[in-house]
Amino acid sequence: MTTPPPECPAHASGAAGVRRLYDPEAEADPMGVYDKLRAEHGAVAPVLLHDDLPAWLVLGYRENLEVLRTPSRFSSDSRRWSVFQRGELKPEHPLAPTISWQPLVVFADGEDQKRLRGAVSRGMGRFNRHGIRRHVTRVSNQLIDEFAAAGNADLVPQFAEQLPLLVMTNLLGLPEEEGPRLAEACRDLMKGTETSGASYVHILESLTRLVAEKHTDSGHDLASWLIDDAAGFSDDEVIQHLRLVLVAANETTANLIAGMVKLVLTDPRFRGNLSGGHMTLPDGLEQVLWDEPPLWVMPARYATGPMELGGQRIEEGDMLLMGLAAGNTDPAIRPDLATPMHGNRSHLAFGGGPHECPGQDIGRAIAETGIDVLLARLPDLRLTAEPDDLARIPAWTSHHLAELPVEFTPRRPREGEDTGVSARPAPREVIPQPLPQAEPQPSAATVPQPAATSMPPVRPPRRSLWSALTSWLRR
Repeated sequence: MTTPPPECPAHASGAAGVRRLYDPEAEADPMGVYDKLRAEHGAVAPVLLHDDLPAWLVLGYRENLEVLRTPSRFSSDSRRWSVFQRGELKPEHPLAPTISWQPLVVFADGEDQKRLRGAVSRGMGRFNRHGIRRHVTRVSNQLIDEFAAAGNADLVPQFAEQLPLLVMTNLLGLPEEEGPRLAEACRDLMKGTETSGASYVHILESLTRLVAEKHTDSGHDLASWLIDDAAGFSDDEVIQHLRLVLVAANETTANLIAGMVKLVLTDPRFRGNLSGGHMTLPDGLEQVLWDEPPLWVMPARYATGPMELGGQRIEEGDMLLMGLAAGNTDPAIRPDLATPMHGNRSHLAFGGGPHECPGQDIGRAIAETGIDVLLARLPDLRLTAEPDDLARIPAWTSHHLAELPVEFTPRRPREGEDTGVSARPAPREVIPQPLPQAEPQPSAATVPQPAATSMPPVRPPRRSLWSALTSWLRR
């Protein structure tokens, strides 16, 4: 690699128009900051990260796709970052645990990326959608049974945050009885509590034990399929990719469920279209993925050489951040934000190119089925707080709901169920294979869409998602 160039003057602290993504304004009103950056710089804007480290935030829809789909020009290998090469990334920096290179598919390029991605994709592709949906239905009912008789609940911690984890522990191959404890550990870790370190150890020990057991007791689960895959994964590669899948599936799917339920509870027209059969839940989920993607900013790509992008001069080793939420509201492709996007899958929520999320169909199945069960069991759900007052988790990578307090007519649990029993996933069924291939996404043509909602005031209820993710990845 060539000697990295000095810092770009456009990124200098105090330079005209440069903004810090981690300051209170950016975390409280990210869409407002994206609009200002777009007005000042166009489709690609200079920004500063913690300790004023420089990066480019890609705001344009087409520019995001160009970066995501061209790995020869925009590498995923963080060792190419000029800041890293100059020795300016301190070990204690909050970005270090997440940005520092690891032997994972998300950091890989070329043949190595194909090998790792191929194994993960083949494993995810062997799950049967109908089997997953049956399992999600059972777990959803069990979770609802725990609060149905009370007539009130907070659907973020009591439903949205639990459902994906309880389902994914089953799909990964973990025993039924470990699901609730592992789900609790994952939630604790993501919240960044004082016990998150112990939770991380529990998760890693559980996955290490799982991989060891699957060498002698193989099953119809992702752990077994990664071990047996022709890619020849080492045990450590299997463990780390199971960890990656668990984190990605939980965080993105929990946020998708919360966002979709909020939309149903706060938009009478939307709920009317659902109940009247004019729109399906899958259509509505795509609307949420356009308006509030699970990650608003996705790190990171690194320029493999000097180039121009969106009118900006990009130097070799520069970091580019994918502005997924900004790209989804790019006026160049969505001049009228009031036009619905029901069913349109050409959003950026799952990334794109060779690193596009391989588990997006599983995430959709969990969210669609779980919400369908929730609305069927509790059809008179009512939000008990003003939508603009709902607490969110502010961070420069995301802006997600921390609460959804609701009330409803109390209902008895299903026959034979006991509200005092903690939710347990149903015993793991043998999930047949293979899955049908997902339909190709629509082309990235000019697209209109619904009005962007103004961001509500933020009350940081707990440590930021980014800080929690760095704790998760710290070895």
